[in-house]
Amino acid sequence: MQKNEIAVIEIEDMGAGGEGIGKADGYTLFVKDAVIGDVVEVKVMKAKKHYGYARLMKIVKPSDQRVAARCPEARRCGGCQIQEMDYQAQLAFKNRKVRNHLLRLGEVPEELLDRVMEPVCGMEEPFRYRNKAQFPVGRDREGNLTAGFYAGRTHSIIPVPELDCLLGAKENQKILRIILEYMKEYGVEPYDEESGRGLVRHVLLRKGFSTGELMVCLVINGRKLPRAEALIGRLKEIPGMTSISCSVNMERTNVIMGSEILPLYGKDYITDRIGPVKYQISPLSFYQVNPVMTEKLYGAALEYAELTGSEVVWDLYCGIGTISLFLAQQAKQVYGVEIVPAAIEDARRNARINGIENAEFYVGKAEEVLPDYYARYEKETGRSARADVIVVDPPRKGCDEALLETIVKMQPERVVYVSCDSATLARDVKYLRGNGYEVRKVRAFDPFCQTVHVETVCCLHRVNS
Repeated sequence: MQKNEIAVIEIEDMGAGGEGIGKADGYTLFVKDAVIGDVVEVKVMKAKKHYGYARLMKIVKPSDQRVAARCPEARRCGGCQIQEMDYQAQLAFKNRKVRNHLLRLGEVPEELLDRVMEPVCGMEEPFRYRNKAQFPVGRDREGNLTAGFYAGRTHSIIPVPELDCLLGAKENQKILRIILEYMKEYGVEPYDEESGRGLVRHVLLRKGFSTGELMVCLVINGRKLPRAEALIGRLKEIPGMTSISCSVNMERTNVIMGSEILPLYGKDYITDRIGPVKYQISPLSFYQVNPVMTEKLYGAALEYAELTGSEVVWDLYCGIGTISLFLAQQAKQVYGVEIVPAAIEDARRNARINGIENAEFYVGKAEEVLPDYYARYEKETGRSARADVIVVDPPRKGCDEALLETIVKMQPERVVYVSCDSATLARDVKYLRGNGYEVRKVRAFDPFCQTVHVETVCCLHRVNS
């Protein structure tokens, strides 16, 4: 097919990014915003030799899986790639994606997957689940102050104060309106990326779902907020308002947060709980955005670890110690490793406030800390270092091969792999299966409803003694 050609196709499958896949006379087309079962009219926008990308022009016959998007800007925003798909169909799509990756990339036998793969875990209410949002502040085409989200692949702001984002906390819309009213009243300018002028760049909002505590942090291109007391006076009237601050970011950069936090009101953190564990969350803290699903996901990781109270556990890529502190409730000793120093400070503080004394944390790259520890232990004792259980929760790129090599050398009885990218999970599972481990349990989780993203927990047992 050629660019700008029109075709009517039936969507037969979906790609990893949520795009519909159909064929026109045998030629494969990827179509954004199309759902399996849709019959659609499309226009080819980019044509390659064996496949192309097309724009959805008209839905000729809607799929049984298609539903009306609750957000009128779902397509333009792009944050909810599959909001027009029935939620049960979303779960089936994500489960199928994890399974296919393990089957094709991980080379896990289909009959084994049939035995070990547990049903996908979704949410009862797949909206209003995000406890964190970051909103750019700017002006619209008419010059009016606005804040919201960037439209897909642009820096054009979709205004949240008027529309509301249905993934975030209900309070977000009111807070943004108050901030914009304050800026308009006192002549506080939004930051302009091209000129580098203006003050307010972003607004970070967080909510502790278990406590109801709210945090507001304005990212500013300066060190002072004019008439801050006027803004504070309005914000603190909102029930749950606990922390108001500014983050100083005077760099010409796309990085949102600055490293310096200036407190304006209340505490410099909010608190939240995941299960029985309490966490203090600062503006710069990493913290899971869906605490309801996180409790289920980490509960599965704890279950898969099969701890009896006598195990030594390593938790790699531990962040602020969320999984570590879960594991410490049932392990003899937990060692957490994370490259971000501030996250390790948070982890140590969270261990203290929960009275957990059997968790230690180290700053460094997991792929360097664990091999260094193994080599040093072997040199000092003449024995190989051992771990009963190793838990990994790596970034999307998965585990470094040097880390996987060291895991195999340490011969843990169980490896629990928490993954945000099932493709790299599958790659790493293939390595571990080739080096004495076998998959015992797998389950997909949906902390990011309405999007294509999926989390997976996979447990592998050592089979070679």
